[in-house]
Amino acid sequence: MRILLLANNVAGLISFRFEVVKAIIEQGHFTTISAPFDKRMNELEAIGAKCVTTEIDRRSTNPVKDFMLICHYVNLIRKEKPDVVLSYTIKPNVYGGMVCRLYGIPQIVNITGLGTAVEKTSRIQKIVFLLYKIGLRKSRRIFFQNEENKRFCEMHNLTPDCGSIIPGSGVNLIRFQLMDYPNDDTVKFIFISRIMKQKGIEQYLDTAIAIREEYPNTEFHILGYCEDAYQEKLKKLNNNKTIIYHGMTSDVRPFIANVHCIVHPTYYPEGMSNVLLESCASGRPVITTNRSGCKEIVDDGVNGFIVEQQNSEDLIGKVRKFLDLSFEEKKNMGIAARKKVEKQFDRNIIVKAYLEAIDSIGS
Repeated sequence: MRILLLANNVAGLISFRFEVVKAIIEQGHFTTISAPFDKRMNELEAIGAKCVTTEIDRRSTNPVKDFMLICHYVNLIRKEKPDVVLSYTIKPNVYGGMVCRLYGIPQIVNITGLGTAVEKTSRIQKIVFLLYKIGLRKSRRIFFQNEENKRFCEMHNLTPDCGSIIPGSGVNLIRFQLMDYPNDDTVKFIFISRIMKQKGIEQYLDTAIAIREEYPNTEFHILGYCEDAYQEKLKKLNNNKTIIYHGMTSDVRPFIANVHCIVHPTYYPEGMSNVLLESCASGRPVITTNRSGCKEIVDDGVNGFIVEQQNSEDLIGKVRKFLDLSFEEKKNMGIAARKKVEKQFDRNIIVKAYLEAIDSIGS
C-alpha cells in the first residue's frame, strides 16, 4: 500500500516514531512523509521514506496560512494517491482529515495531547471544537495517549467512536537502557523540558531555592530551550549556583545518567510524557504531577512520587521525602521504574498497534 504520513516536526518524528516508520517500510509499504524541512530528513530517506517539505506554522492562528496548508494537503494527496494517511498533532490531524474526507481516504489519527486551545474554555476552543468535528468525523482509527483525553473528546463529540488507547509514543528500550545508579554524596535532580510556565518551571525553581538552603549537598539541573520570560531569572539563579542550566541538547542520556531523580512538575496538557518514559527506562526515579499523561507512568512511592499540580509546597515535601531515602531505596525505585516501562510502555507495543491498524484497513 501507499502510506502518507503527515507531521509537523521531523525531530519529533525521529525521536518518538522512527520505529513505527521503519516497520511500515519494512512491511513493503511505500511511505511518503510530509513535514517542515529539516536536515534530518536524510535519516528518514535512508530507511526508504520519501520526504516532502510542508510549511506548517504550528502556533499560528492565521486563517490564510491554515487555508494554504489545506491546499497543500489537497495537492499532495492528489499527487501521492495514498491508500492510508497517518497523522500526528492538531493541524495535520484536522486539516489532513478534511482532505482525507474529501477524497474518501482512510485516516489513522494520533492525538498526542489536546493542548490549551482545546482544554481551556474560550472563543478559540469553540473554533477548535468545530475543526475537530469536521476534520476527524470520518477517521478510521484514532489513537489516544491517555484515558482522560479520550473521555474529553467523546464527551464533547469531537471524534467518532473508533478510538483506542496506546501507551503514548512508548520508549525505545534499547536506546534507553538501564544505567548504573550514581553513588555519590551530592544528590542531583534535573528538569528536562521546554522552560515555560505550564511545564512547572516555577514550582521547580521554588523547590531548588528551598531545598538548596536546607540540603547543601544537592544540585538542581535544568535542560531545555528557555523562553524569553525566564532567561533573566535562570541566569541569576545559575550565577548564584541555585541551579545549573545546561541549555539544549540533542541527546538527554548523558544528563539522565548523571542524576538521581527527574522532576517533571508539568500541568501542560500532555499526551504521554516522553521525558518520564525515557527517564524511567534509564532506571531513574521520577517526581511528577497528578496530570494525565504523567500519573500513568508513576506508581506513587514505588518508582517515584506524585504531586499536586502547581503546588510548590507539595513538590518541596516530596523532594525532601526522596532525600530521606537510603541509597538502596533510591536505586530500587529506579529499577522499579525500568520494570514498569518494560511491561507497559515498550515502543514495540505502538509499532504493533500501527501495523495492525494498517492491515485492518488494507483487508
